[in-house]
This record gives sequence, structure tokens and C-alpha cells, in this order.
Amino acid sequence: MSVDLVRIVDSIHRDKNIAKDVLWDGIQTALATAARKHYPEALEIEVRIDPDSGAIEATKDGAKMDPAELGRIAAQTAKQVIIQKIREAERDSRFDEFVDQRGDLVTGTVQRFEGGAVIVDLGKTDAILPRSEQIPGESYQPNERVRAIILEVKKSGQRVKIILSRTHAEFVRRLFELEIPEIADQIISIRALAREAGYRSKVAVTSIDAKVDPVGACVGVRGTRIKNIVDELGGERIDIVRWNESLQVLIQNALQPAEISEVMLCHLLGRAIVLVRDDQLSLAIGRRGQNVRLASKLVGWDIEIMTAEELDEVIEKAVKAFEKIDAVDTELAERLVEQGILSYDDLSVMEISDLVNTIEGLTEDQAVSIVSRAETLAEEQTEELPRRKGARGTSSAESNSNGVDPLASADRVAEDEEAPSSEIVDGEVAVEEDEAGSGEPAMLEDGEPDLHDVDLSSEASKSQSRGHEVTSPPGEEDQGAGIRIATTAAEEGLVEPPPENPLAGSDSAPVPRSARTKGRGRPGGSAHSDEDA
Repeated sequence: MSVDLVRIVDSIHRDKNIAKDVLWDGIQTALATAARKHYPEALEIEVRIDPDSGAIEATKDGAKMDPAELGRIAAQTAKQVIIQKIREAERDSRFDEFVDQRGDLVTGTVQRFEGGAVIVDLGKTDAILPRSEQIPGESYQPNERVRAIILEVKKSGQRVKIILSRTHAEFVRRLFELEIPEIADQIISIRALAREAGYRSKVAVTSIDAKVDPVGACVGVRGTRIKNIVDELGGERIDIVRWNESLQVLIQNALQPAEISEVMLCHLLGRAIVLVRDDQLSLAIGRRGQNVRLASKLVGWDIEIMTAEELDEVIEKAVKAFEKIDAVDTELAERLVEQGILSYDDLSVMEISDLVNTIEGLTEDQAVSIVSRAETLAEEQTEELPRRKGARGTSSAESNSNGVDPLASADRVAEDEEAPSSEIVDGEVAVEEDEAGSGEPAMLEDGEPDLHDVDLSSEASKSQSRGHEVTSPPGEEDQGAGIRIATTAAEEGLVEPPPENPLAGSDSAPVPRSARTKGRGRPGGSAHSDEDA
């Protein structure tokens, strides 16, 4: 019996990866529990097992006891306790094994489906790929091999629950390490990463070797390396960005393929105001704001896209609005604007100490009064001018060991995303079909159609769109008929001539820039030229 017990413990140790000490302690505890149930009147029961020989020594109130006396019921109790102890030890061992692999890339086989979740066999145990962690549009088949990262490991009863993810930004990082040897060898490092799973990702890279081009190495010859990653992600677009220590360069390149005219930094609010030409506006913003949103996550700053005309109008409006606050004159209002504070909302969230230390001549009492009044006015007034913001988010970025903000990047786009083009035909906006092949406008949560892209395209073309959205341009006959009708109406005086600026009467678009008031400066830092980059 002793030899068999040692052999059984060795076998469980090898198969279940459970320490022998844990097994021997579990067996001793099980025998002691069985003995107490068999001898309820006993005051003290001790059980010792020699791990080398397997010999069992049991005492009851100091007297030696034969374990064979315990009987069938006590033996069954000992068996149940031993099984429970082994399961707990197996759970703890598996938890310790997988908890250290959180964030690592694993490959498993699809076993079955439970609701929207996918059960994946990892070999030693099963894991769960929830619907929320699956890339939108993907489908899985039984026995199909799937890659994912271990997102979470937790104990659930006597089992270990392992949660997988294919939507996390770290999944893209692990794929880069797998496909690009220079990253695995730490010659190239990924400094920041922002992702919207299933649609687009931006990855900022840098190289410690001046002879190695980080962007070219990631893209590969004719895009072979990046293509493998894109295929694994189901066609998700990936922008490769060159890391740089200048925030202005990083913001400019993170917004590629759009051409940026000027970048102004507002340090008090952690906001960057980016100026673009009208024809680059929709490209900088991206489809449904995706480009500016990802760029903001990548650099860790709020990014606001404007044209020069819009900025001048926002400045003009902000100065007039601030002058309505008691104790704020024109000079103080302009100083606030120069710090990037362009609305009551911006002013209401400012720290009093920051305002006092930044605005010359402003006392603490004045700052408290101004901020308090701005909070009240912010609740009463709604934003009228277009503010195209990309809110910063948590990006997968490394902290700079020198304490400097992680800022920078010169972009190389692996696959350029073209903004949906449009044209004005007989007063209607003809929009190309999107990636899904549907020309219908996207629906918002409240059931209203999202015409944001149409507004942006019409704004960029300096034309006023009236009518409905169509998925294909009218035929030649329809165009000819439309031209004849418009010509006849103009000759008969039925149609008033269009204004010089078709956007002047639109609430959703800015009026032309008026002459800037002498001495009034723009907010933030100086312009960034191509030479600086």
C-alpha cells in the first residue's frame, strides 16, 4: 500500500503539475478528517505520512491507530476530501501558470459556442472568447484555429476562467512581434498604439539602429509583412507612424494622409488645434471622425481640427463671450484665448492655480469669480460653431524614461484610407459607396441618419448641399433635364442669384474669415512648417 501510494502521488504530480508537498498534505488532511468522523469522541487525532516510503502513522489521543480500522465510510470520506484537495491544487497550479501569461499571444482551436461566446481549447484547458472581445464581422467554425491574447485570468469555483481578446490593442502589438523579427529582437520598438478593432489602427514605431528604417521594416517588401497582420485582423487598416520626440511632428504625422497647415499647442488644456485647408478637412477628420480620434489616442492629447476661417470666427466669438463676464475686459479676454481657452466650457474646467500662474495680472479672487461665472454660462449656452474634436484615450504607449512626454512620429501609411468623395449634381450630393458596399447613410442610436460625412464633403467643396443623399449619380438625361430647368428658371427671374459665399447662411459651417483684429494672437504654439518636420 505504501509503495502504491508513492507511485500514485508521483503520477498525479506529473500529470496535473501539482507539487508533491501539496498532495501529501491533502492526503494527511483527508485521513485525519475520516478518523475524526469514525472516532467522534477522540480529543486529538494526528496523521503523518512519510513522503519517501509512503508509510502512514496515525495516533488517537496519543495511542497508535491502524488506518485500516476506519472502515468503508471513513475511506469514502477520505476519498472525497482527497479529490477535492487535488482539484483545488490543480486549479491553483493552472491559475499560477496562466496569470503570468496575461497579454501573451496564444493559439487555440474553436470547440463550441455558448450564446455569443466562443469556447477555445488551449490544450491544457479551455478559454472563453466573449462576443465583446471578437472583431466585428468575424465568424468562427468548429475546429478552426484562432489567435488571441489572454486578457484576464480568474478563479471561478474549482475552475480557472481564462478570458481571451482579439479587440485589445495589445493583440496588434503581439502580432507585430510575431511577424517582424526586428521588433522581437528589440531593434524596433512600438512606442504608442491606438486601435478601433475591425476598422483601423495607428502604430508609432522607432528604431535604436540608425541603419534600420522602422517603418520600412514593419511594412516589408511590397507590404508582405504588414499584409500578414492585416489578414489576421480581417482587413483592418493599419497606419505605421515614425516616432519622434516633437509633439507637433507627431500630431502632424498621426493625421496623415491629410496635409496639415499648422499645429498649435494649448498646454493648459492638453489640446492641440490643427489647421487644415478646406480640401483636406474631411480627410483629416476621417470617416465619422475616426482619423482624428485615433490620432488623439496615439499622442495622448485632445486634437481639434479647424480651418483658418473657423479658427478666426471661434476666436472672435470667444473674446466677445468672455467680455460678458464681470471683471473681464478685452485685454484679459484675449489673454485667455491665447492660452487656448475658447469657450465657457473650457474656462469652467480650468484650475484656479493654473490661471493665476499663467495669466499675468490675474488674482486668485478674480480667477475664482471668472470660473464660477463661466460654469453658470456654460450651462445656459450651447455650442454653435463646428468643433471637430478627437478626444484623447488610453493608448498603448511606453513612458519615456527621461520623463519627457512621449511625443512624436513621422508617418508612413501602410494602406491609405481615402475619404468618401462626393459631387454636387443638380443640388444633390452623390456619395460613393462605403467599404460595406452600401450607399445608405449610417443610422445613429436615436434612429436619425448620420449625414456627417455628407456635411464634411460639401463643406470642403464650398458648396451648399440641398436635397437628399443618393448612392449613384443621375444619368445623362436627368442631368440635361436639370440643366434646362435651371437655365429657364434663371432667365425668367424665378431663381435668385446665389450669394457670394454659399456657406454664409448655414449654421453648420463658418462664415468667411474677417480681417483679424490687430494685436490679437492665436492660441497655443507657433506654426509647424515642413522644414521643421
